[in-house]
Amino acid sequence: MMSKTNQQVSTFRVHPSLAIIKYWGKQDSVNNLPATPSLAFNLHGLYTETSVTLTDAQDRVLVNDQLADPPRYHQFFDNLRHVLGQDVHFDAISTNNFPTSAGLASSASGFAALTCACVKAAGAFLSPETLSGLARLGSASAARSLFGGFTLLPAGAEHAEQIFPEDHWPDLRVLIVQVAKEKKSISSRNAMEQTRLTSPYYTQWVASSQNLVQDAIAALEVRDLDRLGPIVRLSTMRMFGSMLGAEPPIVYWLPSSLVILRMCEDLRQKGISAWETMDAGPQVKILCEASDVATIESTIQDILPEATVLHSQPGGPPEEVAL
Repeated sequence: MMSKTNQQVSTFRVHPSLAIIKYWGKQDSVNNLPATPSLAFNLHGLYTETSVTLTDAQDRVLVNDQLADPPRYHQFFDNLRHVLGQDVHFDAISTNNFPTSAGLASSASGFAALTCACVKAAGAFLSPETLSGLARLGSASAARSLFGGFTLLPAGAEHAEQIFPEDHWPDLRVLIVQVAKEKKSISSRNAMEQTRLTSPYYTQWVASSQNLVQDAIAALEVRDLDRLGPIVRLSTMRMFGSMLGAEPPIVYWLPSSLVILRMCEDLRQKGISAWETMDAGPQVKILCEASDVATIESTIQDILPEATVLHSQPGGPPEEVAL
């Protein structure tokens, strides 16, 4: 093997994936196959940037200057070497321009960026579908981040697929209301397993997801937010319902999260189409049309001035960064 000093750096930026129909639970925990289908789009403006070189030492991943837990990456790297057919090891340095492990899908963009950078560093070329399958072993949501636009990861699937391009809905926006920057108390992976094993509502949650995703795709196809929004909200609340039924209950929300949820309801009563969704963390994401962004953001500032609001819209696929 060539020494690390002789290797070129491979760097990629990848957006996190916002699921509007939720993935929560594993059909196969060994192969990290999702129990529920998920529908998502990448968040433009938010990204993980990961640089990789080959190394003679053990695999290493630094995330925001912190050494990542090596066992979390063992299966990913071993499978990557198997697919590449190369006995190589990787040294990765990763940074996020948004809070890590705080409910903003940093694992999705993180493993997707790591996959792209490792494959390029190894001098290989793989299809987006193969890259998606590789990233899935690190984080099922990462399978979706490998595609731009709107993506579907079916239940039990090994890779995601793009169903609409990133310019399918030019006026769609998402306001990300960041109510906390701290790392969440329980990881998504552990919380999913706790829900699966102990919540009496888990089976019903999984069963209902297929109908929700089909209805959401139909609404998305015609770009109808007033039709899509209630489905997005229902998927979110059913997912959290399964968590609240776990033993012990899993509660990611903060009081400020509830303030924003109630605000969205009030805005809809006034005729403004603002539809909330949340993931494993306290942050609230609001789907809206571009024409309503200013009104919604002004309302957020009035009722929760300490919150940080990030603006986004459907983003593109991974991008290689020239250094």
